[in-house]
Amino acid sequence: MIKVKNLYKKYNNRDGREAPWVLKNLNLTIPKGVSVGLVGRNGAGKSTLLRIIAGMDNPERGSIERHCRVSWPIGLSGGFQSSMTGRQNVKFVARVHGFDKNLNKIMDYVEEFAELGKSFDQPIKTYSSGMRSRLNFGLSLAFDFDVYLSDEATSVGDRAFRAKASKAFKDKIGQSSLIMVSHSEGILKDLCQAGIYLKQGHATWFDDVNDAITAYHAETAQTKNIIDDDD
Repeated sequence: MIKVKNLYKKYNNRDGREAPWVLKNLNLTIPKGVSVGLVGRNGAGKSTLLRIIAGMDNPERGSIERHCRVSWPIGLSGGFQSSMTGRQNVKFVARVHGFDKNLNKIMDYVEEFAELGKSFDQPIKTYSSGMRSRLNFGLSLAFDFDVYLSDEATSVGDRAFRAKASKAFKDKIGQSSLIMVSHSEGILKDLCQAGIYLKQGHATWFDDVNDAITAYHAETAQTKNIIDDDD
């Protein structure tokens, strides 16, 4: 279970102007074993909420309670030591998480899943953002988390790799759950039961992800009508 209590988040503007709240007074309970899709317009705070749930970012006010093991956001290409190779980064993360005994198994899994070939033994700084994301994806799935966070992870790579990524998530469902951001409504409907709709800093929980997507469609249709009226 993950509890979000009275959570506020904003980012300071470089010019010193007061920044608007990205997230404002969020109160949510994400039950154990329920996969959730985050929907909302660009800039609604979906990736920000994922990073806060992961512990990679901190709220201005409020708190997150994690009564489970939560992954870092899969799909983000940051978080690696750029001067180290992919293999060295995997080894470092495995040891930090206390998986020294399973190191070879983890290494083999990530190398096969990420499909980096010889680049696996090249410095991360030579990787494209897609290569970093594939390494991140494979590394995340090599560990057993209760909840996997995904930020557009299933859009990484070519069609074959995207299918592979989607299947990997499906295989995890049952033993773990997902909290995911994706522009593919098909993926959200396929992998998630519930939905969280973010709008103007606020969050609405839906027991059915289809209802969250419908609410998002209503917002975009309303915005389009306003623009058409202005024209």
